[in-house]
Amino acid sequence: MNEWLHNLPVWWMTLVVFAITYLAAGVIFASIMALAKGERVRAFKSVSAGLLSPMGTIFGLLVVFSVVQVWGDIDRARVAVNREASAVRMIVLLAASFPGEPETQIRNLLRRHVDEAVLAEWPTMAKQSASLKVAPPTLAEVLRLVLSLAPTSEGQIVAQHEIVTQLENATDARRQRIILSRSSVNWVKWACLFAQAGCTLIAIGIVHSDNRAGGAIAMWIFATGVAVSVLLIASHDRPFSGEISVKPDVLLQVRPE
Repeated sequence: MNEWLHNLPVWWMTLVVFAITYLAAGVIFASIMALAKGERVRAFKSVSAGLLSPMGTIFGLLVVFSVVQVWGDIDRARVAVNREASAVRMIVLLAASFPGEPETQIRNLLRRHVDEAVLAEWPTMAKQSASLKVAPPTLAEVLRLVLSLAPTSEGQIVAQHEIVTQLENATDARRQRIILSRSSVNWVKWACLFAQAGCTLIAIGIVHSDNRAGGAIAMWIFATGVAVSVLLIASHDRPFSGEISVKPDVLLQVRPE
């Protein structure tokens, strides 16, 4: 699926997907009806209607196969963002164990981390161009700052250890969301889905070649199902792209003021 389609609002995406699907079905229908003449009519009528059921089942399985992937990716992306937000929130709370300048520095660095994630990383993830080559600088600074602190009580020792653990969680969660931002249904799955849909539409047209009205209705019904399936997959194809995507709302909620 092209970049421009994923960035369309859902209603525009719906219009484009349905228009292309109906156009393709119309071309197939017109071609079959034009060919259904003379000797070809008997050849078309020899095609059994029982062929439609397994072809429709195969198409349904391909749709399920693709939907399971995209919904799984979105669920994992949400879990990663929530885990990162939880880690940031826990660090903010634990920073209170080091009152004064250390706490202020930690809060400022975490605020910067959230701002960089929302303003810089989210747009690149939407374009599937975010990279893991650059480590999160603000989290690295927080780690260096925390490790440089000299705890003066048992509570600060525990807090220091827990902050380091939560920094590891935040870093790992960030890595997971960037990896998942590159996930999408590959071209082979799309090609197989479209090929099966096209073959099924052709089979429907051939089976109903002696009944134009019945053939048109049957192809319209199946084409609608194809368009709905493609729209469902395309709108959820990339976890961080499009109108239906994982947003940084939970990170903004834990952003230190």
